[in-house]
Amino acid sequence: MDGVGEKCILTGLRANHFRHPLDLRATESLKQLPGLDLAIRALLRPTAEQFFYLENIATSVLVGPQQLPDIHQLLVEACQILDIEAPQLYVKQHPVPNAYTFAMRGKQPFIVVHTSLIELLNAKELQAVIGHELGHLKCDHGVYLTLANLLTLAASQLPLGPVLAQNLQNQILEWVRCAEFTCDRAALLVSQESRVVASVLMKLTGGSPTLSPQLNLDAFLAQANAYEDLNYDQLAIFLKQLRTQELTHPVPVLRAKEIMQWHNTLNYQRLLQTRRLQLNEDARGGWRNW
Repeated sequence: MDGVGEKCILTGLRANHFRHPLDLRATESLKQLPGLDLAIRALLRPTAEQFFYLENIATSVLVGPQQLPDIHQLLVEACQILDIEAPQLYVKQHPVPNAYTFAMRGKQPFIVVHTSLIELLNAKELQAVIGHELGHLKCDHGVYLTLANLLTLAASQLPLGPVLAQNLQNQILEWVRCAEFTCDRAALLVSQESRVVASVLMKLTGGSPTLSPQLNLDAFLAQANAYEDLNYDQLAIFLKQLRTQELTHPVPVLRAKEIMQWHNTLNYQRLLQTRRLQLNEDARGGWRNW
């Protein structure tokens, strides 16, 4: 359908079509935080931006039509589905499975994927990861993401006092965790298979190239349900909050549960159904409305 297998191409897709409500609230809260503009000016100065760009381009492989073309095609298709201009994509030799996005003012955004993550995933799963990272760009998460990365290294050196620096870090980490839910939705919009996205989270939780073939996704989803059910008293809720407050990502089982639930919502179904209706109208010569 429309050039990418049987997938729907979401022409005209906007960030607020799939943005998670927690992301919306956390972003508004972050904008109101005193000292944020000063922190951005202090940390995202041209020298810092240039350092990250040069460090990446010097130590990673730039993916393109003549360099890792299969991965490049996954990027092209994902960008087509999400209706977004393709960023640069780099592959970096690294033993820790990970992927991340940098979008800095005045610079072309780029995505980095570690070799160990590529070895862990199949092609569909890797494209879901690329879709997740594209979600950060689609939603203009870039500046805050870069700030979050720098704050983990430099919060104590900010000229704002230790209390405000810690407050900034806590607020940024809370925002990042909420933004991850949005980008998991972008991964699902690219994959259009909820079990593929959940499988990525399972493999990141306890997978390896040797163990992955033995993993059971249904058992992992049952595990996610069991975690969600641990809200029976205030102590359990407190321990959950304590466990996550220093993390940059929500715990994987919660993300898996969340994406499986969103897959069954009218919001997700309507996004795809609207596009299918548009395709039918186009085939009959009708109007397209998004």
